[in-house]
Amino acid sequence: MANDPTGFRNMTGEVPSGFSTSRFVVRPVTVADAQLDYDAVMSSKEFLRIWEQASWPEDDFTVEANRADLDKMETRHQAGYAFGYTVMNLDETECLGCVYVMPPDAKMYDGAEADDEAAWQACDGTISFWVRTALLDDGLDRVLLDELRRWFDAEWTLSNVTFNTNEALVQQVEMYEAAGLTRRYSLTIPGEAARHLGYA
Repeated sequence: MANDPTGFRNMTGEVPSGFSTSRFVVRPVTVADAQLDYDAVMSSKEFLRIWEQASWPEDDFTVEANRADLDKMETRHQAGYAFGYTVMNLDETECLGCVYVMPPDAKMYDGAEADDEAAWQACDGTISFWVRTALLDDGLDRVLLDELRRWFDAEWTLSNVTFNTNEALVQQVEMYEAAGLTRRYSLTIPGEAARHLGYA
């Protein structure tokens, strides 16, 4: 896919700053969130290892290492290349999860082969997110999905986004399908055993 200055095609105007509901706040993640984000990451490490298809976060992962990760994320967000949002409780004393908005030419998709190349080529952004595993039984992931769908419809200028997961995250796959989303494509990515799936 062609590169452009922002990494996104067909995106105009200001990047949305987030939103709040009666249960949580979604806003850009910053380095200052390192400790709260770390707590959420380590509480959900088994889930995130499947999410990443890797050993991250390792058992000896540290707050300082997480701070370095968030510094990169904040820099990409400010540069307009990829957008990272934290999901906080209302008084911002606990991180509940994260949301990532990525361009199709992001490094994570290098070498990707799609089963439906036309659908992948038409995609102008991917959305992925996770919430603390302790909150899955409470259905927070489905609540967040519904709010994100409204937010993207109302405030984002990207016209053809997909919600992405990988096929090993059965819980997320089932959630997307229960929400009435349709699989648009699957991606085989070098070095990853599970295919990435795009829903819209």
